[in-house]
Amino acid sequence: MTDHVQVIVLGAGPAGIAAAMRLHAEGVKVLVLDEQATPGGQIYREVSLASPKRKELLGKDYATGSVAVASFIKSGIDYVPNASVWLVTAEREVHFRVAGVTRVISADRILFCSGAYERPMPVPGWTLPGVMTAGAGQILLKTGARVPNGAVVLAGTGPLLYLLTVQYLKAGVKIKALVDTSARSDLMAAARYLPAALPAWKQLFKGISLMAQIRRAGIDWYQGATDIQIEGKVKAQAISFTHKGAQCRVDCDLVLLHQGVVPNTHPTLSIGAEHQWDEGQVCWVAKQDQWGALSVPGFFVAGDGAGVNGAEAAALQGRLTGLGIAISLEKLTSKAAESEAQTIRRSWEKIRCIRPMLERLYRPIQSLQLPADDTIICRCEEVTAGAVRQYAALGCLGPNQAKAFGRCGMGPCQGRQCGLSVTQILADARHVSPSEVGYYRIRPPLKPITLAELANEK
Repeated sequence: MTDHVQVIVLGAGPAGIAAAMRLHAEGVKVLVLDEQATPGGQIYREVSLASPKRKELLGKDYATGSVAVASFIKSGIDYVPNASVWLVTAEREVHFRVAGVTRVISADRILFCSGAYERPMPVPGWTLPGVMTAGAGQILLKTGARVPNGAVVLAGTGPLLYLLTVQYLKAGVKIKALVDTSARSDLMAAARYLPAALPAWKQLFKGISLMAQIRRAGIDWYQGATDIQIEGKVKAQAISFTHKGAQCRVDCDLVLLHQGVVPNTHPTLSIGAEHQWDEGQVCWVAKQDQWGALSVPGFFVAGDGAGVNGAEAAALQGRLTGLGIAISLEKLTSKAAESEAQTIRRSWEKIRCIRPMLERLYRPIQSLQLPADDTIICRCEEVTAGAVRQYAALGCLGPNQAKAFGRCGMGPCQGRQCGLSVTQILADARHVSPSEVGYYRIRPPLKPITLAELANEK
């Protein structure tokens, strides 16, 4: 017989914490399952354990998370860290394991706060040792202030690339170059969104400040880079690219790739919730109503897992979704919640107004959305972009069929590394929209589980 609670929140990032706190204030019995060892999500990873020196290194935005995390810890909300959720059913049962012990808990409502993960950046050589994502580099920095040795090159685009560059500079890391795929033409195209983004002037100022610090450091900054390749036989030894029509090559020991983040939709897809293609963010997002409710009854989504908008917006959305769940449980009336909801929505819109500008400025370049034929896109099964194009020529209509044609998406990551690329390559080859092509059908286990753990589930 399964245990039962009123609400299960999956994830203890800014959205999950805010939602749990808001529900707790209404007397709702909440259980928070978190894959990490401490609350905070990726953005505030280990902030409760960070020393003042590490907080200073990572910046004020990171340190700000201490307040919310401390309040959450003191609240007494039932919190389970290191919980790996491997199955969520449409009947609102959550199957998870902690320290090798598997359990099942059901709930009246389930809130996904699954956050985001880095958009894969498939370029030749990206599977070599010595190539990581910028997000992985930042995780190591947040967990024990671990930094790389040797010469480092950061390549791609997006705010995290600049933030990590500045953080590494403060930590004394030798940065050989910043290879930036965003070009002056992107800046000009994004400029038309600037007037609408002005209410978020603090965020604009942060971005300008990061760029100014990089300029002052004198790092070789190649803007508008294309044709990126990682060179090396047994490990990364250099990065080559085209800049202003010239071929460039930079020797290095480590390459950190980044081209933005996308919502982690695997949990919401796994329950059969409706999703749609977001052309602005160039990814899939779950369809949701004004309270974050999904198309499957009893399920909600909040934070970057519902659409990437950043930590501040995620916390606001968590509060708003908490209100929506409280209404659905008849803990609040819509009338009682609406005044608070309006204030939250105004604040959320003020933060969200910068997103169209950022999405255009840091949009992945076409060659990364549609990689060359010889580029591996499915790292698990070593399937190339050219192979997927061949599947399309043979009549493959979508990602699920691609699995049958060549095992693409059937590896340990379950399509997280190749899913978007497969959708876009097939859509381009068939001359249709990504919406028509669709995405992988996500099946359990969402995370690895052994047969012994499965057999002993309680």
